[in-house]
Amino acid sequence: MPDGWRWDESLFRGSAAYYDQGRLPYAPGYTDRLAETFGLDGRGRLLDVGCGPGTVILPFARYFGEAVGVDPDPGMLVEAGRRADSLGVRNVTWVQARAEDLPCGLGAFQVVVFAQSFHWTDRDRVAATVLEMLQPGGWVVHLSDLKTPRADPAPLPRPAPPYGRIVALTRAYLGEVRRAGQGVLVNGTPGGERAILARAGFADLSRLVVASGAVVERSADDVVAWVFSRSDMAPHLFGERREDFERDLRELLREVSPDGVFAEQLPDTEIRYGRKPLPSSGDPPSGPRGRGPRRR
Repeated sequence: MPDGWRWDESLFRGSAAYYDQGRLPYAPGYTDRLAETFGLDGRGRLLDVGCGPGTVILPFARYFGEAVGVDPDPGMLVEAGRRADSLGVRNVTWVQARAEDLPCGLGAFQVVVFAQSFHWTDRDRVAATVLEMLQPGGWVVHLSDLKTPRADPAPLPRPAPPYGRIVALTRAYLGEVRRAGQGVLVNGTPGGERAILARAGFADLSRLVVASGAVVERSADDVVAWVFSRSDMAPHLFGERREDFERDLRELLREVSPDGVFAEQLPDTEIRYGRKPLPSSGDPPSGPRGRGPRRR
């Protein structure tokens, strides 16, 4: 887990309603690339740990017979269920639990995904548990936005959202150290996923970058939603000063773009993945058996 930080249930409280509008999408076609890489045929099981409002599991579920989304935040699961109904995705079960609560009797899986959620967990413990939950030859996947700055950024037809100034405004309200629920992130969130997966026993560790690069326009409402979708700027953190903060935030946005329209280039998607080794000849099969709970 991040240095000096402990999880608490308020981490994303109130953020779920802003997630879909505020967060930038992953690169187009990333689920197709994963399906091709893993040889998915529509019959396996998918587990999304820290599924949030269904950002990854809903487009990815069509490559599986069954999918399970796990998240500790009830608001995220309500939003995920609402989006699943609106999209007609019927093969997903939602489970309220932390990653550290696994395996939760959920059975075995072909693929387990962490989409920008692994860093919030006790990573060595969770990686070891996930290895046991995977079928032999199954895959663990870590998705995130590629953080490396572009060598040739596209010209923008509108002003970019003033993210640096937004962070500064947030710090003026919440303090200089980044918030995360009731705690703070003195050193930010940790990296080093590859080493942790290797230590847990995963093999064939690989990296895939799916290019995006599209330039999209964003409204002031979109940028405000991005702010409130984040753990360090979640609505509840501002308490009685939330209306004051949003007023100052919108004034800042009007200063940068009087007509309230911004532009930015979508980041590429970085995917790190590893495989549970196949058992050697004569070794007994390992990992949980059977199917998980059906959707209620």
